[in-house]
Amino acid sequence: MKRGTYASTSGPTTQASNAMNAIKDYILQSHLQPGDPLPTESQLCETLEVSRSSVREAVRTLAALDIVEVRHGHGMFVGQVSMRPMVESLVFRGLLKPGDDYRSLREVVEVRRTLDSALAESVVETWRGREDSEIDAVVDEMETLAEHGETFTDQDRSFHDMLLARVPNQLFAHLMEAFWAVHTLTVPMLDAPHPEDIIKTANAHRAMLQAARVGDVRAYREAVVTHYTPLMNALRQDRSI
Repeated sequence: MKRGTYASTSGPTTQASNAMNAIKDYILQSHLQPGDPLPTESQLCETLEVSRSSVREAVRTLAALDIVEVRHGHGMFVGQVSMRPMVESLVFRGLLKPGDDYRSLREVVEVRRTLDSALAESVVETWRGREDSEIDAVVDEMETLAEHGETFTDQDRSFHDMLLARVPNQLFAHLMEAFWAVHTLTVPMLDAPHPEDIIKTANAHRAMLQAARVGDVRAYREAVVTHYTPLMNALRQDRSI
């Protein structure tokens, strides 16, 4: 098992960090995928020539990062390598500073808005002239709910998932999914949105889709700004969580 790919450049590393780097190297060099089995703890100790305690510490850290999954009674496997740890950290960061006037959540929404705008050309290129009855139905449902003064969190999430599913660079989709998860977990702390804001947000989704289909990047970006404006206005209010 080749080691050193992830070695720190800031100073000497511990046995546990060396073991952690070696396990990551093994996953990559073996071309393993999420769910594939990993060597046993004993095999890792022998291969890496480190103590059992070092391997256990390395595995605990990798499990927290969702790189390794420990299934008690079954062994160790490659984790889903999701952005769950980042999501949990961002949510906790927001909860840790309850008096910052929603600053943490505001920053998350700003990043989401920036990503959506940056993806405009890719989304337009992907959706130009494309019809999809499923995403149309989601937009219809959002607008119907909005007209009745009801929010549409599930439909909103589905819309963005569908919109980015066809974009070649899936890292963007994963990032948006992570930030959406933060949004979903923290937005209940806000006051209920105004009915007019709900309608404006629903209509903005249709405008985004229509702009993408006709190939209008500028209109798409304008719709993105409209989409996020009600939420950003709510987060700028002088109040505390």
